[in-house]
Amino acid sequence: MVDRFAQERASTERLLSSRARIEEELGKAIVGQRAIIEQILIALLAGGHCLITGAPGLAKTLLVKSIAQIFHLDFRRVQFTPDLMPADVTGTEILLESGGERRMSFVRGPIFANMVLADEINRTPPKTQAALLEAMQEHQVTAAGIRHALPEPFFVLATQNPIEMEGTYPLPEAQLDRFMFNVVVDYLPEDEEVEVVARTRQAKKEQIQPLFDGSDVLAFHQLVRSVPIADELVRYAVRLAASSRPRQASTPDFVNDWVNWGAGTRAGQFLVLGAQARALLQGRAHVTVDDIQALAAPTLRHRILLNYRAEAEGVQIDSVISRLVAAQKAPI
Repeated sequence: MVDRFAQERASTERLLSSRARIEEELGKAIVGQRAIIEQILIALLAGGHCLITGAPGLAKTLLVKSIAQIFHLDFRRVQFTPDLMPADVTGTEILLESGGERRMSFVRGPIFANMVLADEINRTPPKTQAALLEAMQEHQVTAAGIRHALPEPFFVLATQNPIEMEGTYPLPEAQLDRFMFNVVVDYLPEDEEVEVVARTRQAKKEQIQPLFDGSDVLAFHQLVRSVPIADELVRYAVRLAASSRPRQASTPDFVNDWVNWGAGTRAGQFLVLGAQARALLQGRAHVTVDDIQALAAPTLRHRILLNYRAEAEGVQIDSVISRLVAAQKAPI
């Protein structure tokens, strides 16, 4: 028991002492986007998958690759296209001949890595998107009835273009629910965009230095789950998620008017887990209501389906979430 506490203390001190270095190393490749970076780091520390939404050219791929370098994780990038097949992602059985004998052998696909970037995941049809479901939930791939375990730690970070752009396919609700967060990347302020453009003139880019490794990440997963959280905050997270479900006894009127489908149980689980990771990342020994409220948007925005009335009235999903947070009484 003493050894476990000592290990947790050492992991905590290492993470907190490296926070400034993480920002410094990411700053070599990424300008601004502090809130986005924090949300992705929270998902990484909690062991959750992350969906990153934004228009092309906003450095989504570069951000994911840079984080993988800092944590020294085996990184693979898969470009999702309309003709990509499930076996191109998970792997396939092939026939090998050796010494006059023939046998089937499984050739691993690019999903066998610590961090997999599914780039432009909504450019490929649902059949291929669904190939990630088992991997994201069970951390394994099944081929020819044989289960193949994925390396640990294992993360899927998927980028997608806005749904309204031509040539995209909405992700199935079952797969969306596997993502801990849906992080929205927007355009940079003018001064930061000027800095990005100015950096293109540099002859040589600075190399990002690794600060951790896979064993550190696994230790952080356990550490996050040990961060204390009060029972009333757990209940608050559950009620916040449940308030997004239409036609329930405690549902606000605006939800009944605008929402077709609300968040499920995973939303409450990820709100609590994300709040624990946020508290740890900010050097606090306990979770506050601010942690839960700060993560409401990335946790809920891909779990709430607006109806036609909301679309006709121009209602945005983030404004619905803001009203949900305002309507839910927070514990004192």
